[in-house]
Amino acid sequence: MTRIFEEPASHLRYLQQSLKNKSSSTDVPWWRQILDPNSDIVNRWNYVFLLTCLISLFIDPLYFYVPFVSERACMSTDDEAAREITIYRSLTDIFYFLHIAMKFRTAFVAPSSRVFGRGELVMDPREIAIRYLKTDFIVDFTAALPLPQIVIRYVIPAAKRNGSGHSKSTLALIVLIQYVPRLFVIFPLNQQIIKTTGFIAKTAWAGAAYNLLLFMLASHVAGASWYVASIGRQFSCWAIECNKERDAVPPCILEFLDCNNVDEDSYIRDYWRNSTKVLDKCDAVNDEDSGFKFGIFADAFTNEVASSSFMAKYLYCLWWGLRNLSSYGQNLNTSTYIGETLFSIFISIIGLVLFAQLIGNMQTYLQSMTVKIEEWRIRKRDIEEWMRHRQLPEDLQERVRRFDQCKWLATRGVNEEEILESLPLDLRRQIQRHLCLNLVRRVPFFEQMDDQLLDAICERLVSTLSIMGTYVVLEDDPVNEMLFIIRGQLESSTTNGGRSGFFNSITLGPNDFCGEELLTWALLPNSTQLPASTRTVRTLTEVEAFALRAEDLKFFAVQFKRLHSMKLQHAFRYYSHQWRTWGACFIQAAWRRYRKKKMEYELALQESYYYNQDPNDEGNYSEQSFDDAGPEQPLVDSGSRGSQQLGATILAKRFAANTRRGIEQKMADSSSSLKMPKLFKPDEPDFSAE
Repeated sequence: MTRIFEEPASHLRYLQQSLKNKSSSTDVPWWRQILDPNSDIVNRWNYVFLLTCLISLFIDPLYFYVPFVSERACMSTDDEAAREITIYRSLTDIFYFLHIAMKFRTAFVAPSSRVFGRGELVMDPREIAIRYLKTDFIVDFTAALPLPQIVIRYVIPAAKRNGSGHSKSTLALIVLIQYVPRLFVIFPLNQQIIKTTGFIAKTAWAGAAYNLLLFMLASHVAGASWYVASIGRQFSCWAIECNKERDAVPPCILEFLDCNNVDEDSYIRDYWRNSTKVLDKCDAVNDEDSGFKFGIFADAFTNEVASSSFMAKYLYCLWWGLRNLSSYGQNLNTSTYIGETLFSIFISIIGLVLFAQLIGNMQTYLQSMTVKIEEWRIRKRDIEEWMRHRQLPEDLQERVRRFDQCKWLATRGVNEEEILESLPLDLRRQIQRHLCLNLVRRVPFFEQMDDQLLDAICERLVSTLSIMGTYVVLEDDPVNEMLFIIRGQLESSTTNGGRSGFFNSITLGPNDFCGEELLTWALLPNSTQLPASTRTVRTLTEVEAFALRAEDLKFFAVQFKRLHSMKLQHAFRYYSHQWRTWGACFIQAAWRRYRKKKMEYELALQESYYYNQDPNDEGNYSEQSFDDAGPEQPLVDSGSRGSQQLGATILAKRFAANTRRGIEQKMADSSSSLKMPKLFKPDEPDFSAE
């Protein structure tokens, strides 16, 4: 007895502790709450941050398009474009810092608790912070630093004041260095989303678009890198040739190649430009005449990409990246410059890997859209080969094809029973209730049942599909299921055990049912052998129905006493077509017996009239007068004489005998053509318990 009271007490303490923890968690402000890594808010934030990371990876290479070569043979930077890019870059940096704050408040699963189940979450803020600082904090913090903003705000102006020519390459170098940790942030984030939800994109088209977006992003980075490398190659050529003319008159100064200093020394620079050979030797258009080889970077100057507008530069470089990544760099004509060769090798390897991944992932996603169609096509091919191998008749082959087509249209190749069996019992019950309850309630017989019994019936109903011309059950065959029609029509006919001269046929439509013999069998306490069908059921159209199997119906009869009520008995008799057929035949037999007795009575009444005729009216009698007389019109005149003559009596008796013989013969013919044998009364279910 002590244990009996201890267990509820322990459950009560556990419940109180859980309610206390829940109430205490709700009292904590939202910025101090510890989040579950598998919660909805964390999953949504991961998707938002993933999109922000992709945008930031797209924004950073735009800094490479800031430097350009002017038509005045000098280099400059597009300050307006740099400011706009910096604004968007600063907005994305905010999300990186928010992600860091989110990870400080996100719990993690203790490694020692992963032996069974999902594991135990560590909710201590101190342990979460220590673990994060030891693992991902350095990478996240490096990715979140606003390094390009610092370079544009402080480094480049200082370099211009000092006259250094490395200000343009410094920005590109900083962006490339920070691009690496930003890539490392995306990979674990991508894995975390897949681990939590199982996928990145919910649909196949979204998955294919996501992989194509990644390939476009790689092409964007490759094109931007090629452009900034082309600008650097042009500056290197100018620097090399300018050093050769340092002792010339006028001497070559690197400030002459900066557009910011052109206006200050315009006279001296114009004099130097007219006399120098630096511009001719570094002309990519005449690459063969000059001693400097631009290689794969020559297109940036021969097509005037370096001096074009920002949008024109971006689109051309994006096309350059797409073309060379998709062709694995086969169109690149490199020079002997080591940096150019390494860049070409990198383009070839990255293009091969990314393009193979793009094709593989897109093929996987797109094939997932048609996997059921392909399975159905293969199954259809196997069925055709099997039917040809077994030499089935053409009509059977056509019926098999029609059934397979109807099943595909109804289910689209999805095994519904397998899906439902994999779900928990409560969830499966609710789904079956949602799918079947409204359809079951449309059956009039089920209107008399309570919700508990209907829920149990919905849980065990099985959907069936039959094509036109299918025999659901034959007369005298065992009945193993009750069918409740949802769509289509069936013909239910009986010959009452094969008796000659008897045939009854009815049409079953939506909301009707057949196989009611099974209900009678299920309600019998000691029934073992399945009942024989009293009717032949054949589909007239394609039929969709729910089937209730014999073992399930037996379970209902044992489990639910409500099935034995008198109210259900009356509903069963009223809607059962077997009982309706028996009732109709019973009424017809009673009516025919009544007609026969009435005819015999009228014949006897006519004979009595003949025997009571007056013999003096013999001269007034004729056969035509008898034929014209109706069954209720008297054949003897009221003024006839009372005496009888022997000849008239004999004549009347003979005529009456002939008339009765003709009527009996007519009745025999009509009864032989319409004779209905005795139709046995259906077995009554055991509805004794109310």
